Amino acid sequence: MDDTMSNEEFWEARYAEHDHVWSGKPNAILVKEIAGLEPGTALDLGCGEGADAIWLAERGWRVTAADISRNALQRAARHAEEAGVADRVDWQRHDLAASFPEGAYDLVTAMFLHTPAEGMPREAVLRSAAAAVAPGGVLFVAGHAGPPPWDPGAHPHVHLPTAEEVLKSLDLADGEWEVLHIGEHERVQTAPDGRSMTRTDNALKIRRPA
Repeated sequence: MDDTMSNEEFWEARYAEHDHVWSGKPNAILVKEIAGLEPGTALDLGCGEGADAIWLAERGWRVTAADISRNALQRAARHAEEAGVADRVDWQRHDLAASFPEGAYDLVTAMFLHTPAEGMPREAVLRSAAAAVAPGGVLFVAGHAGPPPWDPGAHPHVHLPTAEEVLKSLDLADGEWEVLHIGEHERVQTAPDGRSMTRTDNALKIRRPA
């Protein structure tokens, strides 16, 4: 990427390069950790092409899904129509450095909210995400634990925090949240050259007391 590109320009260009940037399937760790929750209202931050939001909607959640890219949101809305859940997802465009969806939610997710572009204050965004969790609700954050194994030198200036670092950065009051899951996990990902490689990610799942 060009160092002068904004976060918005980077992601619009990224989505313009391919018809499908992501797999179209929901994140496996989201499915594992969220499947047992009672459906309610959900906020999906950095929703991309909409696979997670659509999966939630198919299971009864009413979802607000936000992304910086118009290309991604248009694609996601089309996928929701095809899946028959268009009436259960509100697609909103937000540069999370400048605006944030309104409301309180039973579930707030931030899946791989990383960007190589400047100007995305991830820690502040995640604190806003925690503030948007309704009493009794859950915050679920997943991220990469390191660069892709096929390109270990990728984006060296991007800090990839541990789940423990994410929890500390949320600056939560002592004893007011319950930690339901914290730690690393592995998954198999297909490299650009077609090889299947193991990648390590991390996840944090916490609940605000009712």
